[in-house]
Amino acid sequence: MSPLRLLALACVISASAASLAAFSDPLPPDLTYRPLPTQPLSSVRANDEAQKPKVMQRQQSLLNKRYDLVNKPMPDISMSGGLKKVQEGVRVKLSDGMTWEALAKLSPDEIREKNLLPEGFRPLPHVKQATGGQVFPQKEIDEIGKQESRDLKRFDVDFDLPDHLTPEFPPPIFLTTHPELGDVSRGELLTIKNFHEYMNGIITPVQMEGLRLLLTPFPQEEFNQTEDRKVAQQSMGVACLDCHSNFHTNGAFHLTPDVRPQASRFRLDSTSLRGMFNQQIHGSKRSLRSIEDFTEFEQRTAYFNGDHVSATRKGVNLPDRPNQVAMMAQMQNIIDFPPAPKLDPMGKLDPAKASEQELAGERVFMGKGRCGECHLPQTAFLDNNMHDLKLERFYNIGYTANDQVAIPDGPIKTFTLRGIKDSPPYLHDGRLLTLADTVEYFNLVLGVKLTQDEKDSLVAYMLTL
Repeated sequence: MSPLRLLALACVISASAASLAAFSDPLPPDLTYRPLPTQPLSSVRANDEAQKPKVMQRQQSLLNKRYDLVNKPMPDISMSGGLKKVQEGVRVKLSDGMTWEALAKLSPDEIREKNLLPEGFRPLPHVKQATGGQVFPQKEIDEIGKQESRDLKRFDVDFDLPDHLTPEFPPPIFLTTHPELGDVSRGELLTIKNFHEYMNGIITPVQMEGLRLLLTPFPQEEFNQTEDRKVAQQSMGVACLDCHSNFHTNGAFHLTPDVRPQASRFRLDSTSLRGMFNQQIHGSKRSLRSIEDFTEFEQRTAYFNGDHVSATRKGVNLPDRPNQVAMMAQMQNIIDFPPAPKLDPMGKLDPAKASEQELAGERVFMGKGRCGECHLPQTAFLDNNMHDLKLERFYNIGYTANDQVAIPDGPIKTFTLRGIKDSPPYLHDGRLLTLADTVEYFNLVLGVKLTQDEKDSLVAYMLTL
């Protein structure tokens, strides 16, 4: 090859590498596969434990810059189990001198050019973006340790949000097959140690076997028996319901398995499994079309970051499709939403039970606010579609926040709003801490220019769902 051609090729490679580095910095461009460990566990653990205080302080600084994290509960509104009050008020912070009304009057171009989009509206990074992986809240760690002597505490990171901004724990369980029983959890967290005693005589043999599998721990990327893990002792792994506590959620998060490189993967909150019987689309990005597909595929995605190479090395669980997967799906499909006594059978407010503010909120929801275009009341407040809100209209992509390189969110599935007061934080990555935050977010993104009274009414309405 001539020297000129070699020089031209070198320039192309250099330009490509520079482009990739700029997009994936500050992490190395590991591309598709997760790199194998290059040090023994003892060295990795020592380094991680030494760095942990700085890692947590950096994330706390980001959260404090973006949000008001104060504990300010609504005095008379509790989550469905009555264990925790719902938090009130907008927590996302604005730029100095800016108001929500003034911001809503600006065009997306003006907001982007002046860098006025609140940081709390932007993608929320993982507490340790460079490593990622499943992170559990302390209450889940404590209860699983108490019941099963299984350790879900990582040595490199802790959960980052205050407890008052997460779902109640343990959440109640409602069954479509026994609505007359109400909460069947007895106020306890369902685990492999107690499930038979609590559910015997209530569910079928098929459902019982599905429940057993959903509560059985299997090896996971950070919780396993290899030296490439993030727990001190060898671990049996993680159960499906470690994240989806009592078929709801405890706020545990990891990184989406569906995006690469590592720096651009977005934080993904554990969603509630309530009302799965009415949902025809699963996974924020994957658009899986059955609960069976989702259940089977999660063993390679949530468990192993979508990396089958790592899964094979660490001991992937491959449930049998006709029997085990079908039974797990059967159990998930009888989990109901919490009662909503102010709604009629078609999901509309009963005027005889609702307040004037709640009825006004319903009108905003179905009209000016445009919420009802995707969250259809007659189908459990979802449309079984994916939508791209194109938030990148409001900011310049490619900026870095705690090692996360922001790229467009792209299409994300519509999540149900039934029982929404039980499921903070909101949006797929938990970037919105309260219902009031979500109203401000969509008011800006959809450009609907709600008044303050309309915003307050909309929050009041969502509390009834």
